[in-house]
Amino acid sequence: MSNHLAPLEPKADKAAVRRHNLSLVLRAVHDEGETTRAAVAGRSGLTRAAVSSLVEQLLASGFLSESGKSFSGQAGRPGTVLKVARTGFAGVGVEINVDYVTVCVVDLSGTDRVRLTEHLDNRGAPPGDVLDRAARITARALESAAARELRPAGAHLALPGLVSGGTVRQAPNLGWNRVAAEGIFAQALSGLRPRSPGGAPRPLPVGSGNEADAAALAELWFGGRSDGSGRGPRSFLYLSGEIGIGGALVVDGELLRGAHGFAGEIGHMVVDEDGPLCRCGSHGCLEQYAGQAALLRAAGLAEDAGLPGVTELERRARDGDRAAVAAITGAGRTLGLVLSGAVNLFDPEAVVLGGTFRPLMPWLAPPIAERLERRVVSGLWAEDSGRLRASSSAGDAARGSAALVVRDVLADPLAYADRAES
Repeated sequence: MSNHLAPLEPKADKAAVRRHNLSLVLRAVHDEGETTRAAVAGRSGLTRAAVSSLVEQLLASGFLSESGKSFSGQAGRPGTVLKVARTGFAGVGVEINVDYVTVCVVDLSGTDRVRLTEHLDNRGAPPGDVLDRAARITARALESAAARELRPAGAHLALPGLVSGGTVRQAPNLGWNRVAAEGIFAQALSGLRPRSPGGAPRPLPVGSGNEADAAALAELWFGGRSDGSGRGPRSFLYLSGEIGIGGALVVDGELLRGAHGFAGEIGHMVVDEDGPLCRCGSHGCLEQYAGQAALLRAAGLAEDAGLPGVTELERRARDGDRAAVAAITGAGRTLGLVLSGAVNLFDPEAVVLGGTFRPLMPWLAPPIAERLERRVVSGLWAEDSGRLRASSSAGDAARGSAALVVRDVLADPLAYADRAES
């Protein structure tokens, strides 16, 4: 009988098992925030002797720190408190958007340690110039990180478009097509970083992905519930309101990427096929009714006013300006129409609105909620259900990107310890 099963991987040797267990212990400490060797042993199923040996290696390599004593109220000696180190390895997130660049450096706990934002008009600018400016901002952030004894393990770019294999295949609002963003950025950054004793630039690994995906992961990892009762939903639809409208779907704590990594492009769902021309080349996309330019234009503001324009729109709405309120409410009705279809299709636990939608929620939420209640067939989306919510202030695309680098370190700390010593 023929066997079409994939061949099994070879049995793990002792070195591979230890490598896995180092990650297991480091992730246990990371997830708890503060813990003891005994607690890690209880959670991981490893023996206390094994945990102690692994902890000593992680301490020596700079991944963990210990301090004080933990008193459990039970018999026996108190345990030393373990935490992930606040110095040493760190992740760098770089969000490049149409009208700003943000660079964020986080430590192994995911804490935001350095943040720089510059408001830049990147529309129509050559991609190389934009990526070069982003590299210069990143270089300054790395200098600040070094002063805090943080050592970057890698950088991750968050970009507003279809990103695959390090290349931006299409970013309509930037005007980019087939731009090798990772390579251009990495080369620009390498020329700005301090040189090693041998004279060659020290390369920093660079990854890339969609900005809405990164923001959704930040919401998953750092968001929590607005009432402070713990972590937020693990299955949700995330919308990022910027110049365009990005989207991402998280299912059971995992990002749904799609067959080619392009899932979530909700901003280009068609509301009216005879509607306004979109930068993507189609007509009547959601962005043309609820994107930043459409909101500002409907309120009588300059559509290219960017974030200052959104701040002015919010101010006018709070003052009761009819045009401002009507513009936001109209966008909310269209968002609600599209979101009701997405909710019927994917059945998420919640819909989370971030980016420039977040400060506009007092006016966006009612018309969105009304459409969700009326059109979602499950009957679970009443206006008072709490399923429609603003994103947390604790997460954004830059921080989510930086945390992706940290997750790689947590998954294989030995690889990064070896790299630091080489």
